[in-house]
Amino acid sequence: MCYNSRMKLQLAQLGIAIVLATTPLTFAQTAGQDMKQAGQDMKQAGKDTGAAAKRTGKATQKTAKKAGRKVKKETNKAAKKVEEKTKD
Repeated sequence: MCYNSRMKLQLAQLGIAIVLATTPLTFAQTAGQDMKQAGQDMKQAGKDTGAAAKRTGKATQKTAKKAGRKVKKETNKAAKKVEEKTKD
């Protein structure tokens, strides 16, 4: 009986030692994977930001072009009115 309980105690101690020895390896691998994922997320965020800036730039260019055309049209319209009034 004494031999059997001593054996159980040793097996329990061995099991605890194995768990404690392998736990840091598991966390180290997880930390490395987390760092890799964080790097990939950061890269994707940079790409998304660049794409958004490009779309914003194109929209600004389109708006400026449209506003320029409208100013030109209204300026020509006003110039024609002034010209008509000064002909008399």
